[in-house]
Amino acid sequence: MPNAVIDPPELQRGTLRVMPLGGLGEVGRNMTTFEIDGKILIVDCGVLFPEEHQPGVDLILPDMSPIKDRLDDVVGVVLTHGHEDHIGAVPYLLRLRSDMPIIGSGLTLALTEAKLKEHRIKPYSLTVKEGQREKLGPFDLEFIAVNHSIPDALAVAIKTDAGTVLATGDFKMDQLPLDGRITDLRSFARLGDEGVDLFLVDSTNADVPGFTPLERSIGPVLEQVIAKAPRRVIVASFSSHVHRVQQVLDAAHANGRRVALLGRSMLRNMTIAAELGYLRVPDGVLIDYKKATDIPDDKIVYMSTGSQGEPMAVLSRMANLDHAIEPGEGDTVVLASSQIPGNESAIYRVIDGLTKLGATVVHKGNAKVHVSGHAAAGELLYCYNILQPTNVLPVHGEYRHLIANAKLAQDTGIPEANTFLAENGTVLDLRDGKVDVVGQVDIGFVYVDGATVGEITDSDLKDRRILGEEGFISIIVVVESQTGRVVSGPEIHARGFAEDDAVFDKVRPKIEAALTEAVGNGVRDQHALQQVVRRTVGRWVNTSYRRRPMIVPLVIEA
Repeated sequence: MPNAVIDPPELQRGTLRVMPLGGLGEVGRNMTTFEIDGKILIVDCGVLFPEEHQPGVDLILPDMSPIKDRLDDVVGVVLTHGHEDHIGAVPYLLRLRSDMPIIGSGLTLALTEAKLKEHRIKPYSLTVKEGQREKLGPFDLEFIAVNHSIPDALAVAIKTDAGTVLATGDFKMDQLPLDGRITDLRSFARLGDEGVDLFLVDSTNADVPGFTPLERSIGPVLEQVIAKAPRRVIVASFSSHVHRVQQVLDAAHANGRRVALLGRSMLRNMTIAAELGYLRVPDGVLIDYKKATDIPDDKIVYMSTGSQGEPMAVLSRMANLDHAIEPGEGDTVVLASSQIPGNESAIYRVIDGLTKLGATVVHKGNAKVHVSGHAAAGELLYCYNILQPTNVLPVHGEYRHLIANAKLAQDTGIPEANTFLAENGTVLDLRDGKVDVVGQVDIGFVYVDGATVGEITDSDLKDRRILGEEGFISIIVVVESQTGRVVSGPEIHARGFAEDDAVFDKVRPKIEAALTEAVGNGVRDQHALQQVVRRTVGRWVNTSYRRRPMIVPLVIEA
């Protein structure tokens, strides 16, 4: 049950105000604001991908309304890593103020700047690396290396007069990472000795016991799958999962196959990663997609997007035979990613479609072709014991993940009163090592639908769901204004309801009788008469067909 809206008090000087605008109770659209002495720092600005109950929506953004009138007070936007759920909404934020400085590692900024270029925004950016410190207004920032499923991820320690906050971003503690860059627990320990007043920690795998498996355990499995595949191999993953693409390139090379990248975002991101040296491409392995059809089926691997069942992504289009590459008998499809909560139905629909076409589908459920990029419970316990933070705010996860993370913190001795289960829009104030919840701002979903941003509402989505599930009925009727007698109609049309409009012959007399009775009772208002028609048709449809379609009546007075 969402918390009641409570206006926070005026922020006192020397107090740090923390407010998540997204990423709590959901996996995506991560964004948190930090404010002290009139200045605001933003950490991450990501998107959430729509679920099936949000038809027509392309992306979901954080609700930026709490800071829209304060944009000149923003000293910078820190991006912890380059995944869409942390950088995807940056173009929409910078549309509001284009000269807002963005701060991040080399790969993170390169991916963000490529995205901004498509929106014709040239940002003011500052590239940082682990161990570096930067001062932005009242915020003293220290960047710390963390290991994740994308290179160059950073945690950020935010030091202010009110205390120190450590935000992990997304992280895990892989001890043998592909790029040799481990989570810097030495710096975590040093910060713990100095004192961490508030720990914002990734919760995505908090309900998974033990430790996240090693990323390098995937490589041999991919090699084996590709070695056994009789024809083409299609591997689907996130378009920014550099480590997974690296493993596919290496496995293909070991089996004498070439690799073609499919999907605009995949091609863009991997080109950037290769240019910056984060992706090592074996000589002669990559081939342009258009030339790949000239290569024998047993010598090609396609690396594509669409591992989450997204309708417009490459893999879904293949499953629907809406792509130049049509999977068939002997082809092997590998879904090398985890399932984002809410996407399960779409993913299994794609798996079923590919299987029906004759392809062999390899996924996390039947082979070790993916490991998570997030710390499991054992790793989180290590962090709590090393840091010994005074207060904990679990972030980045659905409610079960946040609750599991809070319980882990309490297991290590952090008092329950110091572990905060917040929601998007919860306002927390930090001062002298003490954190208080001081308010709850009304935070909503901001939908991107084609070229529109924020114009589609939950009510619009409800209408779309009704249209899609129950159908649509329109009624046009002309009545004499004095008597209510029907002069023309009712003309009834339906879509998605019944094959033949003749089924409505039974309800026409009911409409006429209801209008005559209403006018006889003194009802003259056109809107009121339309409501009479809506109720009459609605009751009849519900009683006769157990349906609740969208009903649009139009009453014209003659």
